[in-house]
Amino acid sequence: MKKWILGSLAALSLIALTACGSATEDTSLKKIEDKGKIVVAMNPEFAPFEFKTLVNGKDTIVGADVEIAKEIGKELGVKVEFSSMSFNNVLSSVQSGKADIGISGISATKERQKVYDFSETYYESKNVVIVKKSEVDQYKTTTALKGQSVATQKGSIQETIAKEQLKGANMVSLVQNGEMINELKAGKVNGVVLEKPIAEGYVAKNDDLAIASIELKSGDSDAYAVAMPKGSTALKKKIDKVIKKLKASGKIDTFVKEAYDLSIAE
Repeated sequence: MKKWILGSLAALSLIALTACGSATEDTSLKKIEDKGKIVVAMNPEFAPFEFKTLVNGKDTIVGADVEIAKEIGKELGVKVEFSSMSFNNVLSSVQSGKADIGISGISATKERQKVYDFSETYYESKNVVIVKKSEVDQYKTTTALKGQSVATQKGSIQETIAKEQLKGANMVSLVQNGEMINELKAGKVNGVVLEKPIAEGYVAKNDDLAIASIELKSGDSDAYAVAMPKGSTALKKKIDKVIKKLKASGKIDTFVKEAYDLSIAE
């Protein structure tokens, strides 16, 4: 009887350990390798990081983040498939499994880190305010926009920064960057908060716009990283290897510069 009880307990322990092991098994890398491709969620509205242009007559997503994704694909030995969507859907697509990773100028905030795994950061972001050139002298401090309308992209880190630092301003959350710029040019908003390289691209194309001298503080969470589903340890290890190599060689800065030149040349 004692042997039977001990044997039963041992069997139950083995089953429990097996179940526990399968529940925590990391298939993030194997899943991608098995299907032979990695699906990348991104919002192609963030020149020079990701934007659309004609390549050999075909509408194509290009940019610094696109080049990083291609390098990740090379490291994994798989094809790269880009999935275009609005920014506020990028992370949810990663969480739901519709995309394997998200690369779209995503800031690895503490709140996001509770839900997603992030790679090593690959770019330190700086945020600025675009205003009409004719009004640029009016906006030199964060309080200068008090009582006025400021547009930010819905679901972005810029939305949070504007709410925290532009006290008293009326926030207008819009889906597309182009929509925000049009609202500014039409006089429906007084300012637009954007990542600096993106803002420089819009100002280069619009003579009636300028970057205000308003200083917005950047925190540790304002650095860009690749987003993955929680528990993607094996995948993160591979992606971190790529990021470290690109940063050490200076290639990421080159990607950003080349993409910026392309974005303003159009």
